[in-house]
Amino acid sequence: MRTGRQSTLARYLKGVSIAAIVALASSTAAFAADLTIGYVTKSATNQGWILISQGAADAAKEAGVELITVGPSAANDLGGQLATIENMINRKVNALAIAPADSSGVTPAVEKAIERNIPVVAIDTAIYGAKVTSFVATDNLAAAAAQGKWVAENIDDNGSMILVNGSLGQSTGRDRHDGFVKALKDLKPNVTIYEVQTKWDQTEAQNGVEALLRAHPEVSVIANAWDGGTMGAIAALKAARKTAGEIKIVGFDGAPDALKQMKLGWVQCDIAQLLYMQGFKGVTAAIQAARGEKVEERIDTGHAVVVPDNLEKYVQDNHLGSL
Repeated sequence: MRTGRQSTLARYLKGVSIAAIVALASSTAAFAADLTIGYVTKSATNQGWILISQGAADAAKEAGVELITVGPSAANDLGGQLATIENMINRKVNALAIAPADSSGVTPAVEKAIERNIPVVAIDTAIYGAKVTSFVATDNLAAAAAQGKWVAENIDDNGSMILVNGSLGQSTGRDRHDGFVKALKDLKPNVTIYEVQTKWDQTEAQNGVEALLRAHPEVSVIANAWDGGTMGAIAALKAARKTAGEIKIVGFDGAPDALKQMKLGWVQCDIAQLLYMQGFKGVTAAIQAARGEKVEERIDTGHAVVVPDNLEKYVQDNHLGSL
């Protein structure tokens, strides 16, 4: 990433409304462009998705194409996504980049786009049952395995923990669950895992953790499939009058709000995605496909294990501004 993007990104991290995300579409449409790319994001309010959307906007700007960005306030709004994809098809965009709310639920709409010769790139979450041009995302199985390994190194052989899941109806949620559980059980087979099921909802995470803490006060670690869950877990610990570090928390995403909590001692580890690059590389792949260029079928954007000792370096390397 060039330093020219840093100030823009830092501004977004200070708080962005839904209107600001939608405004990304008009910001790249202010000039004549040879291509129009549709970008259907999963959420317009989650901090991680704000970073992804900024990368998408910068990729379109750098390539000199028009980007139409639409995203719901909730991450599980399948109906809204289907309507949005249909609208993009009717607008005859040259390519689509989609972060699906449901890996199988979006398939009929995606197949319709492909039938109309509109290339489709999946960002962050796989799309099942349709031959998309490329899938651009973190290798969630590998990243979740790194999370499971960290927990194994920080829990007793017969300890117990809470795992806060995202939606298991999405490939992202399933891979993060399965990769974590396998890695932890391979290393510490006797650890007890209590699970909280959510649809990527922070309130569901908080309520689930509160209930399990009451039932199992011996829990020593809470692992989260995304950093909304991390923030929900912190809220649950505060409600239980726990102090920072009394129960270890490991997050997933590298979202700025969770990294701030690492500075304060609430989060001990975060498996960070390179979120900005997901958006940038995803829309770049869509542009290449629209231009008939060769695109890799799978683009892994990588992950990092962030702990207090390397936090500042991660923030600096990924142009996150100041936390």
